[in-house]
Amino acid sequence: MQLAMIGLGRMGGNMVRRLVQGGHEVIVYDSSADAVKQHAGTGAKGAKDLADVVRQLTPRRVVWIMVPAGAAVESTLEQLVPHLTRGDILIDGGNSNFTDSLRRGEALKAKGIEFVDVGTSGGIWGLELGYCLMIGASPAAFQYCEPIFRTLAPPEGYARVGPPGAGHYVKMVHNGIEYGLLQAYAEGYEILHASQDFKLRLDQIAKLWNHGSVVRSWLNELAERALSRDDQLAAIRGYVEDSGEGRWTVEEALRLDVPAPVITLSLLARLRSRQEESFGAKMIAALRNEFGGHPVQTK
Repeated sequence: MQLAMIGLGRMGGNMVRRLVQGGHEVIVYDSSADAVKQHAGTGAKGAKDLADVVRQLTPRRVVWIMVPAGAAVESTLEQLVPHLTRGDILIDGGNSNFTDSLRRGEALKAKGIEFVDVGTSGGIWGLELGYCLMIGASPAAFQYCEPIFRTLAPPEGYARVGPPGAGHYVKMVHNGIEYGLLQAYAEGYEILHASQDFKLRLDQIAKLWNHGSVVRSWLNELAERALSRDDQLAAIRGYVEDSGEGRWTVEEALRLDVPAPVITLSLLARLRSRQEESFGAKMIAALRNEFGGHPVQTK
């Protein structure tokens, strides 16, 4: 099947490779000419700009956008949509806010263009193992694009979860759950690392837990992998970014009056990780000293 991929970063680039390996004809474009050249050398066809992307596609055109959420998606759509025609299909496979996807879906529907939002999970391992695809689309658009999804995903690894907007909604909650899981593993391993009674090998424990334990998981397999390289994680700074979905999940939980303390606290822990030193912690120490004479540590 023929399609275009716009955005050749860690995810988009590997998805192109998997699609080409699966026999699809892929037109590629990225703001980096070097990235386009690299992928053109592996079986894809390069485009010089977005207009050229559309020119190389045969109607009914399928264009997959794999760029960062927000302004980058908006800018890409503004430049791309004038070149598309009725019946074409535009897929956003990034981590866009579902409310943006709802808005974009309605705007494109008015132009006769099908919008498909695909929540994509799998990270850098997707090339080898396949991607889990959470798809928001009309039944007709889903059916037309299904050969693409089948190639990108492992068996049982893709599904239409609802109309446009639903794919990014499900991916948002998926990533909120991920926040909580990561935080639970982080806290458990930190307790083990801090033990004063035992000098524990964290790589050994991670490996052990991956065999029959109720906490075994792919995430813990990755923990085993990381700890086997450096049991102390000495080369890594404890600064944790977030790409938005955790925040949006918490906002949605508040909007729906759904208690989500684990996901909420895991988000706040990420914010704390970005502070070299917390002024709030200083304030607590100062107040404890004021009301109770509790000692404070000074620099």
